[in-house]
Formats: sequence, structure tokens, C-alpha cells
Amino acid sequence: MTLLPCRAALLVLVLTTTHASAQSYPSQPIKLIVPYPAGSLVDVLGRAIGETLTASLKQPVVVDNRAGASTLIGAKAVASAEPDGYTLLIPTVTTLSIAPQLMSKPGLDPRTDFTPIARLGATSFFLSVHPSFPARTMAEWIAEVKKHPGKYTYASAGNGTPHHIFMELLKAQLGLDIVHVPYKGSSSAMTDLLTGRVDMAFLDGTLAIPNIKSGKLFAVGLSIAKHSVLLPSVPPIAETVPGFDWSGWIAVAGPANMSAPVVKLLADEIRTMQATPQFAELLNAAAMEPTDPLPPEAMAEFVRREYARWGPAIKASGATVE
Repeated sequence: MTLLPCRAALLVLVLTTTHASAQSYPSQPIKLIVPYPAGSLVDVLGRAIGETLTASLKQPVVVDNRAGASTLIGAKAVASAEPDGYTLLIPTVTTLSIAPQLMSKPGLDPRTDFTPIARLGATSFFLSVHPSFPARTMAEWIAEVKKHPGKYTYASAGNGTPHHIFMELLKAQLGLDIVHVPYKGSSSAMTDLLTGRVDMAFLDGTLAIPNIKSGKLFAVGLSIAKHSVLLPSVPPIAETVPGFDWSGWIAVAGPANMSAPVVKLLADEIRTMQATPQFAELLNAAAMEPTDPLPPEAMAEFVRREYARWGPAIKASGATVE
């Protein structure tokens, strides 16, 4: 006879405890793990998030750089942490969509091991060629590459990077033969593109835009299916190659099973920051595209959708990383 009242009392206790913990959060410093080296684009954005949350939450947010294993070292540290909101992650598309599907034993599943909190912005990639390349439009570029199979080379930031996968998708869709030259990082890839040692590459805006504006490189197309706010003169590849629409992105996440009120609090604070002119300036300086803020529930669905979308793309690229 006392079973139902006991269950009701237990439910009240759980709800009261959850509400109290959310009200008291945060009561100690928060660790923000950035799975990239200090000074990188993701690190700069992560530190800006940390400074904002430190001011609004009245607790220190300490950035901890844990680079390596295609961002999965830092990601695993967060996935195994207590879901109390005191260990957070700045993941990218590499962390939650690409790297776990490149490795035979990634050691985590982005769809179940994290609580997505917010999306910060998107990174578009410019299909850039050396000025000596005999094409100035996407149609001319396709015709030139088809005319000379195996003649041209493209640089990437390494096997399995977006730079690599984007070009392999384009090759597969158009039946092109371009030789892949992988580098250890996008900066070294761009250096050889500037000197003409390689003919072309997909480059993110931080590297591409200054060199395009100065005439050192020429962009024949953009990876996303809309004109960039950063360089509107570059047409989307999708205008010539229907359906081609790819970008990188940066987010905020925590371990799986975080308290919903804590997630909402963090998401609301980040959304407030995203509405400021200072954040718009930060995105512009990082050559990132603004994105519509997503509530945590929609963010979780976005991560699942992106994971599913990148799977076939990675398989088509033939890329693997051990």
C-alpha cells in the first residue's frame, strides 16, 4: 500500500535535488578542453567562450589544450568525465563527425558519449588554385582537369581532413583524376600552393582570403552552397556542381547525461554572447560564417545528422587514419 507514495516521494526528491544543483551551478571552476594546440583557430574561439562564461557565471573557466589523435585525445577526456557541467569541450566537425569514422577503434561514439550544447559557427573552404592555373571559373576548372587526367596535384592538410575529403568527393562526383599530396597541416600545404609546387587545394578562410585578396591565389569556388559573407565574389561550387555543400563547424559540448537545467544555462549564456557585436567581430577575424543558434535538443539532432552525412563521404574518399 505504501509503494506508490514511496515512488512519489522519491520522484520529488530527485526533482528537488536536480533543481537545487542547477541553481547552485557553478560552484567551482570549469575546465574547458580544447582538442587543438594553443594559438589555433579553435583555441582562440575557445578562450573567448571561456572569458565570456567566466564573467557571466562568476567562476573561472580554465582552458586546457589536449591536442592529438585527430582531436580525440581531448574528446575522450571529456567523454569520461563526470556529467556535472565542470568539464566541457570545444569540438569541431573533425571531433564529432570525421575522426571517429576514420579510425577502426576510435574509443568513443559522438552520438551517445556527449551532450551537445551549442554551435558557434561554420568554416567554409575555398577551392584555390595557383595564379598560373589556366582557369578562372568552376566550369573552366572542370574542363581543364578533365582534359589532362593525372597531370594536376592538390594539397591537403593530411589524410582524412576536410581538405582531403572535399576534393575526393568532387573527384568522385565529376570523374576527375587529380593527384593527392598530403601535408602535415594546412599552413605547409598553402606554402607549396603559393610557390606552385602543387596546383590547387581547399583552404579555409583564414589562409585563403588574404592570399585571394592579394592575388597570390585565385578561388574558383566555395564549398558551401551559398555565397560567403567573408568573400561574396567567390561563387559556390554548387552553382556548377549541384548538391555540393560542405563546411566545417565548431561547437560546445559536455559528457553524456548532463543535467538539462545546466545545459540550458550554458546554452543561454552562449546564445547571449553570440548576439553581441564582439562575437561577430571574433567570427570575422577567424574567417568563420555565422550560424543560427540551435537549442540543445536541435543541436543533438544536428550532431547525429552530420555524423550520418559524413560517413558515406569518408568512405567515398578512401581516407583512413590509424
